Amino acid sequence: MNELAENFHSYALDLQRRLCAMFESFETASRFESRQWQRPEGHSLQGGGSMRLMRGETFEKVGVNVSHVWGTFAPQLRSQIPGADESEGRFIASGLSLVAHPFNPYVPTVHLNVRYMHTSRGWFGGGSDLTPTFPFDEDTAQFHRALRDACDAYRPGAYAEFKNWCDRYFYLPHRQEPRGAGGIFFDELASGEREDDFAFVRSVGEAFLEVYRSIAARRRDVPFDAAARDKLLLKRGRYVEFNLVYDRGTKFGFGTDADPEAYLMSLPPLVRW
Repeated sequence: MNELAENFHSYALDLQRRLCAMFESFETASRFESRQWQRPEGHSLQGGGSMRLMRGETFEKVGVNVSHVWGTFAPQLRSQIPGADESEGRFIASGLSLVAHPFNPYVPTVHLNVRYMHTSRGWFGGGSDLTPTFPFDEDTAQFHRALRDACDAYRPGAYAEFKNWCDRYFYLPHRQEPRGAGGIFFDELASGEREDDFAFVRSVGEAFLEVYRSIAARRRDVPFDAAARDKLLLKRGRYVEFNLVYDRGTKFGFGTDADPEAYLMSLPPLVRW
């Protein structure tokens, strides 16, 4: 087994634990429910994951999932994954994915993903983006500042590159509109200095943990009416459209026959069109 993938998996499990504790701190009684999934021997996909899901008063639905899988890609998928042809489809993938859907329309929906993939070569990917129903300049600036600090500590120019990538990626062409207020997105990150790359991915997770805690605490008690709630449900419709049509993680889940409850975790509990 790949040592870096194992180390990344250990980090993802620790980050999952701390993220769940942060979200639970906003709830009076609700707590995360855990479910483990594992593929049986002989399946093309081996390994499994740790799913954690909570439905509360502040967060109507929040999932924090970790997966650690390996196996062989189907032939039709190999050309889409860097290095998969050279590895004859063999791969190892480890990652954490988080999506939080708040009840209050003034608390922004948020997404975080960090991952490591190894085929004939290894690389990191991930990012985080904010999707407010009612954008506040203060929240957007704080969120971007936290991610920019993580990028600036990695290398000059990384924030502008990854922000622009996020703006292109989290865009709905059929609506001709961005999904939200942006953030950063990166993939196939392999600078040649693996420890530096790994440290950067960890810093993204740490930055998210602190900045979203602050934003949610600021907005959780803002009064709202039925019209604001309706607008939130309509905004969630855009979120569903993106995740089912364009999201790479969803496509990867379908393509590897992973647990559908895991890669469809991002879908909100209630939505309106």
